[in-house]
Amino acid sequence: MVALIKQVPDTSSKAGVNPDGTVDRARAKKMLNPFDKFALQKALEIKKTHGGEIICVSMGPPPAIEVLIDALEYGADKGYLLSDKRLAASDTLATAYALHKVIQYLGDVDIIFTGLQTTDGDTAQVGPQIAERLDLPQVTYLEKLELKDGALNCVRVIEGGTQELEISLPALITVANSASRLEPKLFSNVFATKELQRNEEEIGKRIFRIDLDEIKADPRQAGLLGSPTVVGKTWKLGEIGGSCITFKGDAASHSVELLVDRLVEDQRGIEEFVK
Repeated sequence: MVALIKQVPDTSSKAGVNPDGTVDRARAKKMLNPFDKFALQKALEIKKTHGGEIICVSMGPPPAIEVLIDALEYGADKGYLLSDKRLAASDTLATAYALHKVIQYLGDVDIIFTGLQTTDGDTAQVGPQIAERLDLPQVTYLEKLELKDGALNCVRVIEGGTQELEISLPALITVANSASRLEPKLFSNVFATKELQRNEEEIGKRIFRIDLDEIKADPRQAGLLGSPTVVGKTWKLGEIGGSCITFKGDAASHSVELLVDRLVEDQRGIEEFVK
């Protein structure tokens, strides 16, 4: 199994914007993308029930290796960091290209797990794009999963309810944030990972750093060169927002009635003021 994880700016910290419109990641605190925790949990559940190996893959600058160490502490077996300056400013198209090349580099994979989206992108495009590039069946917004007789029985969230599916392996799964939360780290995993970090040779057998050349990726399809998305303009919103009123009715129609009543009341007030 492969679990795709990402280091993102901590949502509680302030991150500026570079002149080219990209996030100034150097100034922000870092954390494991919250959505990816649900993907990692699903991989851990399969491993606990059926065995197997979990390889976590991340793409980013050298400090992103921290999320791979974090994944080992949760119970992952290995980690691969795709790090290359030529990957800077990759959009979803370039990111999916690079990550699908990593998966091909790893060889036979039965299940690829990804989070629904990332907090610094919010597109939910990379997982499905990887599935298309690898020509794999995919299930998005997955909530429940069972591996049985070499197939995956899935329950995914759709508008107004859920949908049950059965797909064959290999497959790609994007996990919804309504799925099982990531369980706390076991002391034994944390202790073993700390011991690994003290031994450079041993940690080198579990955490690997690779670049575009090693995975035989075309640099023209990565980074800015491979990213058709253009940020036209960025600006900083004010620190202080406006007031907000929430209308909570017994049903949607009741909420609308409350809103309309308030609008009518405000209109009457304006008319009285004008008089």
